[in-house]
Amino acid sequence: MTKTPFQDEPARIDILDETLIYKGFRRFERYDLRLHTPGAEPVVQTREILRVGGAVGILAIDPVRDAIVLLRQFRLTAHMATGRGELIEIPAGLIEPGEDPALTARRECIEETGLDPVEVDFLFSCLVSPGAVDEMAWFYLAFVDASNLPETTGAADETEVIRPFLVPLDRAIAALDDGSSLANGYLRLALMWIALHRADVAARGEAWLARRAA
Repeated sequence: MTKTPFQDEPARIDILDETLIYKGFRRFERYDLRLHTPGAEPVVQTREILRVGGAVGILAIDPVRDAIVLLRQFRLTAHMATGRGELIEIPAGLIEPGEDPALTARRECIEETGLDPVEVDFLFSCLVSPGAVDEMAWFYLAFVDASNLPETTGAADETEVIRPFLVPLDRAIAALDDGSSLANGYLRLALMWIALHRADVAARGEAWLARRAA
């Protein structure tokens, strides 16, 4: 078995043509390209992609209550795909051009939960759906005091209607075993990360509480 690095690698391509198909809230583009692969002739491909850019997802955890702040929000795509448009999600949002993702994470946490985490810690990043979308998601851990969690939040100018709620971590993680009850990918990734790092999350939460008390 050939030993190769277990990581994504750069590709050798030539962009032959680029076409803007549609520009609205997001850009939809078509690319003609030549892909060079080792030991084979170059392949010409045509690909259409949705340009989204960077986004953040926030794991907002209350260490005192051992619970996570989640949101319920209507998503048209979920309604059309599953008939269950009122999704359970984690706080998330798009990164503004040139903005530090950590600042985006704090801003979105405040806007969508009404809670200011003050500090956020980077966890991991991933491409959400690289077959057709360039969205790169950056996930952050944020500790919060959810004692004054509001019933509704959301940006009025974006016609958002968001309903935050608190769920015990054990219950949230257990829901992963039901393969169809939680459809949001950001949420499932976040809960899987927590499930793998429960001891670390608890230790970080205790350190956060100690800093607040100092």
